[in-house]
Amino acid sequence: MDFFPPALENLVEQFAKLPGVGRKSAQRLAFYILGQPEERAKAFAQALLDAKASIGFCPVCQNLTQGSGPCALCSSARRDRSVICVVADPKDVVAMERAREYRGVYHVLHGVISPMNHVGPDDLRISQLMERISAGGVSEVIMATNPDTEGETTAMYLSRLVKPFGVKVTRLAYGIPVGSHLEFADEATLGRALEGRREM
Repeated sequence: MDFFPPALENLVEQFAKLPGVGRKSAQRLAFYILGQPEERAKAFAQALLDAKASIGFCPVCQNLTQGSGPCALCSSARRDRSVICVVADPKDVVAMERAREYRGVYHVLHGVISPMNHVGPDDLRISQLMERISAGGVSEVIMATNPDTEGETTAMYLSRLVKPFGVKVTRLAYGIPVGSHLEFADEATLGRALEGRREM
């Protein structure tokens, strides 16, 4: 816009490139940053640069880590390395850890197979997963991709690759959310809930 100085317009454009941030939100963020003391603005900019420079991928599970060494989960002696939970993104690791039920390790694919988006198996971190499994010591691989078309396709593809190694392949159970009512569940959700039932 003509009434914005070029530097401010550039700042708005950069914020607008973030996922889920529209033009108005980008303007609010830009004005907020401009309203901060210079030290805070510099600290914000430095935090971005530091994160970009120092965060890499864990050589074991492909999750985000500080530096080039193994992440905290792969380094932990309390994790069960015989069970690998396969997820699409690093944020899925955070979601799984919030449940505080899982004690195994992870493998992050950094995406899912999606022909519509031109993402194939070679674009994901599948070879690193297969290296871990072929090295031995893995008894179970849990497919924890989303229950949508791309997540299901990815889980089925990986299942076919893993099974010849004699490793048990499981899928997260999907069904009725805690606290909801059966009458509001759709047929697919009810079907998944029945398939994923377990003995009490």
